[in-house]
Amino acid sequence: TIAEIEPRLFSFNAPFGACPVCDGLGMELFFDERLVVPDQNLTLLQGAIAPWSKSKSPYLTQTMEALSKHYGFNLKTKWKDLPDTIKDLFLQGSKGEEIQFRYDEGGRVYQVKRVYEGIIPNMERRYRETDSAWSREEMERFQANRACGACGGYRLKPEALAVKIAKLHIGQVVQMSITEAYAWIEGVAETLTKQQNEIARAILKEIRERLGFLVNVGLNYLTMSRAAGTLSGGESQRIRLASQIGSGLTGVLYVLDEPSIGLHQRDNDRLLTTLKNLRDAGNTVLVVEHDEDAIREADYVFDMGPGAGVHGGTVVSHGTPAEVAADPASLTGQYLSGAREIAVPKVRRKGNGKKLTVVGATGNNLKNVTAEFPLGMFVCVTGVSGGGKSSLTIETLFKNAAMRLNGAHETPAPCETIKGFEHLDKVIDIDQRAIGRTPRSNPATYTGAFTPIRDWFAGLPESKTRGYQPGRFSFNVKGGRCEACQGDGVLKIEMNFLPDVYVTCETCKGQRYNRETLEVKFKNKSIADVLDMTCEDAAAFFQAVPAIREKMDALVEVGLGY
Repeated sequence: TIAEIEPRLFSFNAPFGACPVCDGLGMELFFDERLVVPDQNLTLLQGAIAPWSKSKSPYLTQTMEALSKHYGFNLKTKWKDLPDTIKDLFLQGSKGEEIQFRYDEGGRVYQVKRVYEGIIPNMERRYRETDSAWSREEMERFQANRACGACGGYRLKPEALAVKIAKLHIGQVVQMSITEAYAWIEGVAETLTKQQNEIARAILKEIRERLGFLVNVGLNYLTMSRAAGTLSGGESQRIRLASQIGSGLTGVLYVLDEPSIGLHQRDNDRLLTTLKNLRDAGNTVLVVEHDEDAIREADYVFDMGPGAGVHGGTVVSHGTPAEVAADPASLTGQYLSGAREIAVPKVRRKGNGKKLTVVGATGNNLKNVTAEFPLGMFVCVTGVSGGGKSSLTIETLFKNAAMRLNGAHETPAPCETIKGFEHLDKVIDIDQRAIGRTPRSNPATYTGAFTPIRDWFAGLPESKTRGYQPGRFSFNVKGGRCEACQGDGVLKIEMNFLPDVYVTCETCKGQRYNRETLEVKFKNKSIADVLDMTCEDAAAFFQAVPAIREKMDALVEVGLGY
């Protein structure tokens, strides 16, 4: 018997409705063959099997030799050229068939006849049985996510998935795109009786309106089950915007920070219409934007500048878009009026004649796509939001390249093959994630400039007299840093039931270093003074030190001098 159906039955966040196997996650970890054998061009002796590749034990080599002798294959054959039966043997085991193994352990020779367990079953068993966090972490490098076998990735228990409306259960509905779900909701009423329609009318109206808001802010391509952590900043902001439209509030000031990021021109028009609807409802909409259409649609514009950092901080121009465009002091206005424009290159680069070819990509919404990317060129992949750009370039091309060229443990989107990796040395992903690995990271540390800066200060006469080494000028280790704040410059005050509060360290006054370290100066500036400089100032300050200046110049050139 099934208990009375309640709304919580359809929530994967509550034990009442969540799949008992995956606890409502919809995913399970498994040992992925692609991660176990990342480079199929290697032979078994060259380390094709990644979990075995670092081991220097003769035991594994002797195991492979016994398997080679029993099944008659060559250990010097590339993995990709081995028969599928041999690949399956190594990965999944001999499946009951006993094999004669001969081992030589420092002169002690012994033989044993047994079933070969297989790499993946062996790791699964060890992962279950081990109490070592280090061992688990090592084995997790070869794991990937897949849909839970019990719930099929729908995250709910069978009782919830047994309830259907218009032949679909809730799991199938939430995996639709917003557009598909909107069309499905429109058709649901036709499948209901007159009495059912009367009951469902208010609910269907509410769902239609909420889906309509998401369509209007250009998010029609998202599936309703999309994980929040995979949304871009612009997508997250537009979802919040859609929820505000549904609230029907008036007299509110809405502040948005570049909501058009990542939007195609088609969807940008919808976004601007939505913002104007918010305004027309009796609200004030304040948007930080560079987008030309957003500036032209605004009722009033403030142009800040004229430069960045110390060169900015003033209102250069303000007024209607037409008034700002007519103001010769406004750089933004000059582009709006057409007085300035971005020059289009007259000659296009021809590249190096080589190419990277993705064959049969089918990840996410890709429909067996084959694409040739010319190398040695500036290549742009564009299209409407949700058209498959990231699925092709990041999920398929980059992740496969990272596995092949960098030895990374990625789980790429499926494709038949990718040709042309032999033309490349490595691949680098430049994305919008935080650059530093720790809260102490800053432009000096993550560009590598901090090492020559510390070396420079350690080489000063005063440092040599005192016996200071480069480590003295690091705020990460004991010696030169302020021990009161351990080089943070601030102290954390933990507040029960409230967010932590950070206050400037009273001992070093936020300078991170102790008094003795700060006494060493170059051109009357201490290491703390140097870290307080803008990149532009630091480039000028270290003009005679190429190792530092070049790194600062690079930041200035990409517009980060401030």
